[in-house]
Amino acid sequence: MKKNKTTQRMAMVLLSVFALLFLVLAGRFLFIQASGEVAGVNLKKFAESKRTDSYTLEATRGKILDRNGMELAYDQPTYSIYAIVSEEYSADKEHPIHVTNVDKTAKEIAEIIGADENDLKKRLQDGIDGGKFQVEFGSAGSGLSQDQKKKIEDLELPGIQFTEEAERFYPNGTFASQVIGLAQRQDGVITGLTGIEQQLNDQLAGKNGNISYEQDGYGYKLLNPNEEVQAAQDGDNVYLTIDQKIQTLLEDTLTQVDDKWNPKKISAVVMNPKTGEIVAMSNRPSYDPNDPENVENWYNDSISNPMEPGSTMKMFTVASAIEEGKWNPDEEYKSGTYKVDKDTTIGDYNKSWGSISYLEGIQRSSNVAVANLVANKIGEDKFLEYLKKFHFDQKSGIDLPGEIPGTILYNYEAERISTAYGQGTTATPIQMVTAASAIANDGKMVTPHIIDKIVNPDTKKVVEQKKTEVQAEPISKETADETLKILESVVTSEHGTGKPYKLDDYSVAGKTGTAQIPNPNGGGYMQGKNNYLFSFLGMAPANDPELIMYVSVLQPELSETETGSEPSAFIFKNVMENALHYMDISPDQADDKNEVSEKRVPDIEGMSTHATKKALEDTGMDVVVVGEGDQVATTSVESGQTVLEGERAIIVTDEPTMPDINGWSMREVLELGELLQLDVETINSGYAKTQSIKKGTKLNKNDYLAVEFST
Repeated sequence: MKKNKTTQRMAMVLLSVFALLFLVLAGRFLFIQASGEVAGVNLKKFAESKRTDSYTLEATRGKILDRNGMELAYDQPTYSIYAIVSEEYSADKEHPIHVTNVDKTAKEIAEIIGADENDLKKRLQDGIDGGKFQVEFGSAGSGLSQDQKKKIEDLELPGIQFTEEAERFYPNGTFASQVIGLAQRQDGVITGLTGIEQQLNDQLAGKNGNISYEQDGYGYKLLNPNEEVQAAQDGDNVYLTIDQKIQTLLEDTLTQVDDKWNPKKISAVVMNPKTGEIVAMSNRPSYDPNDPENVENWYNDSISNPMEPGSTMKMFTVASAIEEGKWNPDEEYKSGTYKVDKDTTIGDYNKSWGSISYLEGIQRSSNVAVANLVANKIGEDKFLEYLKKFHFDQKSGIDLPGEIPGTILYNYEAERISTAYGQGTTATPIQMVTAASAIANDGKMVTPHIIDKIVNPDTKKVVEQKKTEVQAEPISKETADETLKILESVVTSEHGTGKPYKLDDYSVAGKTGTAQIPNPNGGGYMQGKNNYLFSFLGMAPANDPELIMYVSVLQPELSETETGSEPSAFIFKNVMENALHYMDISPDQADDKNEVSEKRVPDIEGMSTHATKKALEDTGMDVVVVGEGDQVATTSVESGQTVLEGERAIIVTDEPTMPDINGWSMREVLELGELLQLDVETINSGYAKTQSIKKGTKLNKNDYLAVEFST
């Protein structure tokens, strides 16, 4: 009986304990049910967070465009491929949605994406054997184009899926690459690394958005998903002052020079001296931002590579002398050599022309002439003031990252004198162009800029508009005008070193440069025919320059019969001549045009094609009719316009077909493209040689026309 009582007592104790535990647990459950909280955590919100999925809505990076709206950089969708290999994903599905045939899938996809078939097969099989849900195809399966994606989708292979991701695309390849710059995906975000992409990264990048919703355990969105969307804000579009046509012309010309003479470096800048707008800028070596592998030079040498400019500096020495009232073009001096101090004597490239005028000395690019001007006319201290007025001691202020200014070397008398002809002191191409704008622009030196405006892509509202900025007035208008006349004589004079830079249709004012290169091993300058920086700083038309251009070619490989000016003259003449025609600047070289009569276009409004053709031919024009239509859609000339006899007129009919443009100038080809609204790509320079659209082909708006030119 004693044992039975003990057992009963123990049973009662255990029952009481279990009852207490039950009451505690029940109370706890009731509390949780009533309050919805555990340890201060709201269970409803916790459950929502567990079944809520979210992902980023990526903002579209703003476009970079040229001054006319031609796209130079934009986001392009690319795709990554992956394969679902788990059979569970196809449960309760009428057709399988996982990979069912490893061999077929690997073989057909490998052919499209250029991957190794065995590698894809191994990835798929390893995923299946390892019980994985999905597998990816490595680098070969990423960065796929829309065309590749469509080809794979057309195969209708079960289990194959895609993810979409934007990447930066540069449609023109090696085109102002060091200006536009490079943007690549870093940590999931496309980020500007160089050039405009870096300079305006914040404006271009925009702001990412976000979307969140509730899903079930299988990842499917619930019927009432409590979806929340924060829209992405796309980046602003950036319009550059670059002109795609002139830039293409420059790129093609630099490539020709690079191929023919194999120089160490080339730099070229084309600017409107009245506004400071950079219409073209390029360097060699350059690179294709779509394939930035093995890049030789990331830097924009036009703004970040100071070098001793050589005799192009003489134009500023002359301008300083004129402004100081110390210039007498007819006064003579003794050329040949000039003794600076007991240890230094400079010479005129081992030549002596005897006693000549200062004007002839500048035309011949005499070092002794400018040495005399600085030492005995202007004064070394006063000349330093002018160098600073022309801002050779500071950055140009261009709106690009990475600008490095040159240095005025002016400690010793030999350095002060050598600066007069561009040795010792260094400058960048953009500094040279900026300073020369004062000579081309009535004494007003403008700040160069390459950003035209920034535009909101949604509202089309201009967020920021660049304006012309005059940063200094180092000389007067009268001095600028006189300097222009002297520089024009450098090109036209029988003694002028600038004769190779003369244009057919436009007068040119400019100065050549043949700068010695410091010996990289120390001690003086390099020797040899090729070891110079050959350059030209010119502007046209000479009486009222519309464009100013600096071009430099470092250490070209010249033959025995070639001169150092040939590579730089080839660039200047091709680019400047064609650019001015393209800009519709009236030619001012009328040597062979004075005998050509001017006529006025009669009223051709509303005329038929035949009548319009006859009316224009009666004015002496060379008429080209585009198409077989009876009605005129547009013409290259207007009623009342003054034209020259023999000038080409284009009549576009209402049924346009491609004409034979063999022998046309670049200006005429581009004019045809504008009239027909074609997408024209020009290759090389000179006159049209081949065309991608055959004669007689029906033309439509935005048709692509590639034209190869030849000199």
